[in-house]
This record gives sequence, structure tokens and C-alpha cells, in this order.
Amino acid sequence: MKPSPPPVEMTNELTQDARILNFLAEGGEGFISGEALSNRLGLSRTAVWKHVEALRLKGYRIEAVPAKGYRLVGRPDRLSALELHPLLATRAVGRVLHHHDTIGSTNAAAFRLAQDGAAHGTVVVAEQQTAGKGRRGRAWVSPPNLNLYFSAILRPELPPQRAPELTLVAAVALAETLRDAGADAAIKWPNDVQIAGKKVAGILTELSAEPERVHFVIVGVGVNLNAGEEHFPDELRATATSVALAQGRPVARAPFTAALWNRLETWLDTYLATGFDAVRTRWKALSSTLGVPVRVRTDRGDWEGFAEDIDPTGALMVRMADGRVERVLAGDVEQLRPQR
Repeated sequence: MKPSPPPVEMTNELTQDARILNFLAEGGEGFISGEALSNRLGLSRTAVWKHVEALRLKGYRIEAVPAKGYRLVGRPDRLSALELHPLLATRAVGRVLHHHDTIGSTNAAAFRLAQDGAAHGTVVVAEQQTAGKGRRGRAWVSPPNLNLYFSAILRPELPPQRAPELTLVAAVALAETLRDAGADAAIKWPNDVQIAGKKVAGILTELSAEPERVHFVIVGVGVNLNAGEEHFPDELRATATSVALAQGRPVARAPFTAALWNRLETWLDTYLATGFDAVRTRWKALSSTLGVPVRVRTDRGDWEGFAEDIDPTGALMVRMADGRVERVLAGDVEQLRPQR
């Protein structure tokens, strides 16, 4: 039997709010009296009413009828602990959660928390980013209340040279979660996930380390879940998409997020217990890059070849026209369609 998840780190107030929501959810479409809530929570009827009012301000639709009590009729589409923690089956990832309505960058906030000693698995999640970070100093477009933006603090016992493998671990977890949600997702080396050749998600990994050991790794993930075409800048509309655009229906963000964190921890456990081989095998099966001609842009210049494989460290192996194989550690890769 799978062990129960550990207790979630919450304030007392949040714990009471969560308990009220759980009790109301247990009641289904029926009402639960204020007296019953008061007795179960050990609070006065007035205190219960105050908590219900606070939950309403957070977007929870709670109906109150005299002589009947309270009934939960709707939840907000938010990524707070109240919505996410009941869905998590993890030991570490997301158990400590910092939720923000608006933040500059979840990666920057997570990096500061990690420097201050935040535990492995701590997550920063935001409804909106005003300075979202992409690769190579690019911005990540982060409209409010539509998508998923989070950064996880990881403290793996790894030498620094192996830290880039965590990007591929996260990519596998993300692609599998998208597929479970009905999207035909594939991984584009090194850190993008695509649907039908358009970018739907990106991963940004940042590192703090000494020569011999990793202090912490920040894995930042942005997933376009419910963005419409109007939310993308003109220059991205031809190359970016969202799950909702691809499927023609909106995505419930909290269940998707919890499913991703559950799967991320599962793959992290596999990776740390057995090494990179299982991740590499699964990454290759999910890849959109391997087996096609590519144009590679690096600090050394641009060149074209055929993407053959990733090596045991995650580097992309590209065969050139003259038969040489180039090992690509970093750069942008454009997938070229064969000439017709």
C-alpha cells in the first residue's frame, strides 16, 4: 500500500479554511449546518461565518440558507494551496507552496528562497508573472489566471555536470502529463514541449553549485494551458499554442498542476535511484527532434545536420553532411522539414 502523503505545511488559518472546504465537499450538493461545522471545527458559529466570508472573497461560491446551512457550489480556477494540496500525492514536491497572484519571476523568487535554506520540493507558483524568464535571457509571456507558471527547488545529491539532466527529467514528466490530458505532446531539444510543432511549454533550469556538489537546482516551468491567440505577441502566434487552443476546450488548471507535480516527483525518484538511462529512453520516445534535419544556432555559429540521438548525458548528437557527428551541449535547435 502506498504510504499517505506527509502533512502539508499550512498556517492555522489556511488549515481551517481547508477543513471547511473539505467538509462542504463531503456534503456534495447537500447543505451542512453551521452547527455541524462549528462542532467539527471546534469554532463558534461566528468564527465559521467569518471563514466562509473569507473563502468567498477568494472566489469560492458558498451558498448559505437559513435553517439549512452552507453548501459549496463552485471553486475558483486558482493555484493556491487550498486547491492543490488535496490533489497531491507527493512526499516533497509542492508540499511547501508559495502562491502569488502576481510576481516578477517564479524562478527569481525560488532562487532567493533556496539561498535562504528552503527545503527540497518547495514550489513557487504564480497566477501571473511580470518578468517571466525564458532561455538565453528571453521573456516568457505570462498573462494572468490562464496558464501555469511555477519553479521547484530541488536539492539532489549530484555532481554539477549532471544537473542539466534534470531538464530532461522535467521534460519527460511534462510531456507525459500533457498526453494524459489529451494533448499530443512531444519534446523539442533541449527544453521545449510542443503540440503539432508549436511550442506549448518551456523549462528553465538554474543552478547553484560548488565544483564538487550541487547546492540546489531551480526547475522553472511555463505551460500555456488556456491562453488564446490574442494573448500571444504577433511574433509568436505562428509558433506558439496552448492546450486549450489545440483541444478546443479549457483546461482545469489545479488538477493538471497536481498531476504534473505528482509525475515530476515519480520521475525524480526513478532518476535519482537508477540513473539517467530510463529518462533517456523515455525522452527519446517522446522526442520531436530526433530523426529530422535541424539547424543548430550556437555561440560558435549556425549549422545544419541530422539529429540522431542524445548521448548518456543528454547532449544532442547531430550528424553533419560530411559524416562527422557534432555533440551539442547548448544552443537553439530549429527542426527543418524535409524538402518536398
